Amino acid sequence: MVRPPLTPEERLRGEHLGRLLRQARGERSIAEIATAAGMSAETLRKIETGRIATPAFFTIAALADVLEISLDHLAERSSPAIPS
Repeated sequence: MVRPPLTPEERLRGEHLGRLLRQARGERSIAEIATAAGMSAETLRKIETGRIATPAFFTIAALADVLEISLDHLAERSSPAIPS
């Protein structure tokens, strides 16, 4: 199955989500948070850098739980203003 390319808006949203998660992680290591969320450190690194722009809901839910942030908080702040 070939995945269609991401739109510029999807890429921007993924980069913004990654920044939010990185800020929430603070000084904790990628390995610590990734392990607690049940994923590899490389997967978390890719999400934080926007290389995985559309992570699965359950992945974000696990990260939100470990980082002690609400999904509502992420949803409200993960859509940056898209220039027209």
